[in-house]
Amino acid sequence: MSGPKPTLGYPSRTAAVLALLGEGKTKAEIARKIGIKLDTVSALECSARRWNGARTGNPDVCRSILLPLGVLQRLAPAARASGLRRETLAALIIEKVAEDSLVDAVLDDGDSHAC
Repeated sequence: MSGPKPTLGYPSRTAAVLALLGEGKTKAEIARKIGIKLDTVSALECSARRWNGARTGNPDVCRSILLPLGVLQRLAPAARASGLRRETLAALIIEKVAEDSLVDAVLDDGDSHAC
């Protein structure tokens, strides 16, 4: 996965989208100005809200996932130690794995079994 793409003097496209939204620009205007699809503007905004919400312990998620209660219970000690809710910690872990392209590394447990 590539790193942030500096855009319009901002360190990333996400930063540019958030700044332009803060200036009152519409998503369509932002898409034209940056040269990206309208859907991409929405996705970048959604991702930023999810990330910022997860960091504050009050996630403003665009989509939700269901996790088995046992998974959340196993995350409880680490969540308490970090001062986070279990669900917030789970979201941060999943986002980090996806951002850093670690899915294969996480799934490679040396066994050749499938779920």
